Amino acid sequence: MLNYLLRRVIFLIPTLFLVSLISFSIIHLAPGDPAELLLTGPDGAADPEVVKQFSEKMGFDRPFHVQYGIWLKEVLSGNLGYSYMTGQPVAEAIVHKFGATFKLAILSMFFALMIAIPGGIIAALSNGTWKDDLSRMISLIGVSIPNFWQGYLMILVFGLMLNLFPIGGYGENGDLKHMILPALTLGTSSAAILMRLIRSSLLEVLDQDYIRAARARGLPEHIVIGKHGLKNAFIPVVTMLGLSFGYLLNGSVVVETVFAWPGIGNLMVSSILHRDYPMIQGTLLFVATIFVTINLLVDLSYAYLDPRWRYDENNS
Repeated sequence: MLNYLLRRVIFLIPTLFLVSLISFSIIHLAPGDPAELLLTGPDGAADPEVVKQFSEKMGFDRPFHVQYGIWLKEVLSGNLGYSYMTGQPVAEAIVHKFGATFKLAILSMFFALMIAIPGGIIAALSNGTWKDDLSRMISLIGVSIPNFWQGYLMILVFGLMLNLFPIGGYGENGDLKHMILPALTLGTSSAAILMRLIRSSLLEVLDQDYIRAARARGLPEHIVIGKHGLKNAFIPVVTMLGLSFGYLLNGSVVVETVFAWPGIGNLMVSSILHRDYPMIQGTLLFVATIFVTINLLVDLSYAYLDPRWRYDENNS
């Protein structure tokens, strides 16, 4: 187990290195001169002398590999640079925005699990009945509806027509009332995918010999389903659950923009619109780190869910 963990952690190093290279390359792949684009005024013109001085100050006139080496060295020391727009340290801005996204992600995942787990179990246990058909129809609708449309629908119905919840903003330190609508929008979308996966996975497990043997021994149905069925059925679900939570932690760009939620997604959109390259590079690197970390945790969770899983020297 320890050897497997060490190998996976070591494997993350080239992955993150590649992500850092791609995120840094954005400046050079984007059309136009970054300095000129940043210094272009409302009249659509930029002073060539000012552009030249800015390029020399920021190092844009140096070769790509030199610029990347300097940036990577700063990143490894914990310095992600400073925002072109606000002058704020990029790491400080990301940490601040991540707090808002983290709270929203936790509530969204809570809603998703409260819908997906009972819905998927009921659908599997009622296979072929109207309950199963209803569950599949609801999950299909949830998967098909775009997040931005669902968000605006939530605002229209629960915010404007019924006046139950605020239609946007952060409130006072991210109070619960301001979190409900964006969390429901994100949670129901994730719930639809998880519900279908739980249903199909549980149906497959319930058809196994050890389930029939457990029932033949006279074990109560709730023991058969809860102890023997769900634990094994959740092995593939954990992967999707980890990816969904990683998506939520990285901030849904669309939903955070629709509800004016000041999280990572909103920060990335604002950075792109203002061509704030250090902020874009920092957020991309942060997002990638979140995803690879969650994937590692998902892999390790298999050892608990499936006793047959053995992390020995032959595992990769």
